[in-house]
Amino acid sequence: MSTPRFAIIVGLVIGAVWAFTGFDGALLTGLLGLIGYVVALVVQGQIDITDPFGQRDRNSSTL
Repeated sequence: MSTPRFAIIVGLVIGAVWAFTGFDGALLTGLLGLIGYVVALVVQGQIDITDPFGQRDRNSSTL
């Protein structure tokens, strides 16, 4: 099983516990699943979160 799929399953399972509290919990389940998926993509290296920060550092002028 790939890392993003595993992470989304974990997020959905954790969110499902909160889903018993009502509709807000169900929305939270989807949000946790999405967050888990994005974090897994970052861990896997498919999303580079350092690039936007690196662009700003390279374009800044030094005194």
